[in-house]
Amino acid sequence: MTVGESPEDTRGQSGIVRAALLGLCPRCAEATLFEAPARVALTCEACGLDLGALERGGRFGGVLTALVAILLMLAAVGVDMALDPPLWLQAAFWAPVTVVAVIGALRLFKTVLLCASYEHRKGPTE
Repeated sequence: MTVGESPEDTRGQSGIVRAALLGLCPRCAEATLFEAPARVALTCEACGLDLGALERGGRFGGVLTALVAILLMLAAVGVDMALDPPLWLQAAFWAPVTVVAVIGALRLFKTVLLCASYEHRKGPTE
């Protein structure tokens, strides 16, 4: 809760991880935030919130993806050095792990930015 909010104002609001996983709109909490796995919709279909105006930080998404890739490469090298599994097994394991990790990180990052931007723009009048 922020200053000036009562418990009634925050009732029904989900956590940020749940909002990222389910793609919940910051205003109405309907699952309309993402139109693709990691692409934010332009508007919320349920309440009409202009999500395109709230989305920022597209440049940092590339940096985030690079950081996730570096961490996964270090983990893959560590697994290779410790266990020495066959190449086909590593490819079969690390390919889906990489896709899930990058999409999950981008969804979480974009949800945090959108919710923070919404709260900042909402101000005390709404």
